[in-house]
Amino acid sequence: MTPLADVAAWTATQFPDAAGWLPPLVAVALHVALLGAFLGLPAGLFIWAERKVSGRIQDRLGPTRTGGRFGWLQSLADGVKLIQKEDLRPSVSDSLLFLAAPYLVVVSAFAAFLFLPFSRDWVAIALECGLFFALAVHSLEVLGVVLAGYASGSKWALFGGMRQAAQLVSYEIPLGICAVVPVMAAGTMDLNVIGEMQRDGLFAWNVFGSPFLFAAFLVLFVVTLAATKRAPFDLAEAESELVAGFLTEYSGMRWSFFFLAEYASMFFVSGVAVLLFLGGWWTGLPAFDNWVEATFGGYAARVLGLLLVLTKTTLLVLAQIWVRWTLPRLRIDQVMTTGLKYLLPISCALLLGAAIWPLVLSSLFGRPTLFPS
Repeated sequence: MTPLADVAAWTATQFPDAAGWLPPLVAVALHVALLGAFLGLPAGLFIWAERKVSGRIQDRLGPTRTGGRFGWLQSLADGVKLIQKEDLRPSVSDSLLFLAAPYLVVVSAFAAFLFLPFSRDWVAIALECGLFFALAVHSLEVLGVVLAGYASGSKWALFGGMRQAAQLVSYEIPLGICAVVPVMAAGTMDLNVIGEMQRDGLFAWNVFGSPFLFAAFLVLFVVTLAATKRAPFDLAEAESELVAGFLTEYSGMRWSFFFLAEYASMFFVSGVAVLLFLGGWWTGLPAFDNWVEATFGGYAARVLGLLLVLTKTTLLVLAQIWVRWTLPRLRIDQVMTTGLKYLLPISCALLLGAAIWPLVLSSLFGRPTLFPS
């Protein structure tokens, strides 16, 4: 039973007179509140982490003036500052599209979490093709970016939106192909099933399933940097060339919506990588996982799985931050060349290799072929 059904069943027993409409309403409200936290809480944590990591890489201390010695409250101070800022809108802008663009970006980033399991069966909407829906909904974020650039009435913002559109079109294809590689190995697009299939130890994780799966994980990590506008692929908001790209004319809370959506997207694509390749909610120690479930029950095992997913996802986000402050920004022609000339053929070769690999093992060692039973 999913958490949505659990909450609905409990509410129906407590309020029998409103059993027709109240239980699903309460369940949906709780899910929206929990998933909505992933737009704000990870952003605040990762903004602080990005400043501290960049400070260490650049041999300085990072934020220390606000929030004590380690600057824990720096993100909160920034949020208070943005709330107080005036919401400006250029006179030459398209008012409707200019106002709608940040909300479209936030909604697409939020809706993608609906299909992402955070532990065994802990998912807002469980679908057999959940991976497809999650990636499709997340890709709608580029529409908000393009609208923001077009509606701002600024050539710098328009250039940033056009760059992001071209970049996403180039990198969505290798992203989808690399996501299909573990799907083909598992025989399903259900993220719950893919995560459950990796429970039999560390070497049951898809990343260690074959050389092609390991390489697909590395390519997927690179492609997700481009999909989330992270350096060295942050051409949509290249400060040295386009002032702030598609964000140039935004201020206050509308600017912060784009910022929150970016970090939420980083968290989302890292979560997808964890579920597809890095064992999902399993520790890699089957004896320990079984002991937790047998000793403390299934709910405790799910809580442990939630903590593991969050930990693995956070480590991948920190790796994205590390890459940003280590590598220089590419030119737009280099970005397009990397995606179309290199990553696309490599991802196609990995898909072909992952399809042939089980057949080779079967012919040489008598192991099962493509899809496990």
